[in-house]
Amino acid sequence: MALVREAALRYRSGSQEDTERFGEIVAPLLADGDVLVLTGGLGVGKTHFTKGVSRALGDEHPVTSPTFALMAVHDGGRIPLFHFDLYRLEHAYELEDTGIFDVLGYEGACLLEWGEQFQDELTDEYLGVVITRTGEHERMVALEPHGSRAAELAAAVDDAVRAIS
Repeated sequence: MALVREAALRYRSGSQEDTERFGEIVAPLLADGDVLVLTGGLGVGKTHFTKGVSRALGDEHPVTSPTFALMAVHDGGRIPLFHFDLYRLEHAYELEDTGIFDVLGYEGACLLEWGEQFQDELTDEYLGVVITRTGEHERMVALEPHGSRAAELAAAVDDAVRAIS
């Protein structure tokens, strides 16, 4: 495995599989109401991260980018996973049509791709997962906690990665 802890809350992924593995590490630490905002350009691995989370939660259904559906529910695991892709939304008033306010911060965990553009309208409590491309296959993943639960989650993720590194 080439997932490497570079510094506190900063990790290097050497492949898509490493990015999925990072999601697998995060999944057991998630609780109902957790919100993760996945940030990064097109093709950096946000959906691969989500695949790992879903698989480790125990859901066996395939995870694909919900770009055309805006939301996918993966509820075959330990807790439901609500996967939103807000890329195509232009205005905050469009959020209501996605169903996000019915699940955000309640049962299950929410993973929001491109959620940073509407952060003020969504929630103050979330864990930012920022993925940037640093090479052809390499990515840097940074965790940015916002709020006390997000800080606890980020610390637990950091401890889990440190334990396997």
